[in-house]
Amino acid sequence: MKFFSPAMFAALAVGFHTLPAWALSPQKLVQDARWQIGRTVSYDPAYTRLNYPMGDVPLHKGVCTDVVIRALRKQGWDLQQMIHEDMSKNFSVYPKKWGLTATDRNIDHRRVPNIATYFDRKGYRVRAGAYQAGDVVTWDLGKGLTHIGIVSDRSIRGTPLIIHNIGRGTREEDILYRYKITGHYRLPR
Repeated sequence: MKFFSPAMFAALAVGFHTLPAWALSPQKLVQDARWQIGRTVSYDPAYTRLNYPMGDVPLHKGVCTDVVIRALRKQGWDLQQMIHEDMSKNFSVYPKKWGLTATDRNIDHRRVPNIATYFDRKGYRVRAGAYQAGDVVTWDLGKGLTHIGIVSDRSIRGTPLIIHNIGRGTREEDILYRYKITGHYRLPR
């Protein structure tokens, strides 16, 4: 028989739409992101109607944000629901890059600027310090394009690899310093 701590029971009682009361495992986050390699084999930014909550595009495709979303879901964090609920209450603080006048639970959580805004609002930004396995990083690729990935527990010449999808499916690559870094986040551990 499995017993829950009081914090876990409280989180279950209010549902997963709020921040889970237990901390994330950075190592498990890396493993769950790495698990997507060879399974998410293409990049497809097409708008897709999703179930809610816990909606997802088919595993064989996705975008950079889907790598983060899927890895976090394995630990009970549903960014789709968490961001949708925060945006519904605080729409004015989120980016207006797409001309929307209301939330859209099919796509809002799949946009890097929205995830970055949500993580900033929750206080997850790392102001200074080394990159650690399980951290989330955002980049400006130029020409209005943004990117997001998860810091791996593997490195090349001291530089951590990143698990991400930048156009060819989920991969683990040496790209940390290839683009302009716009955000460094560490979720509760």
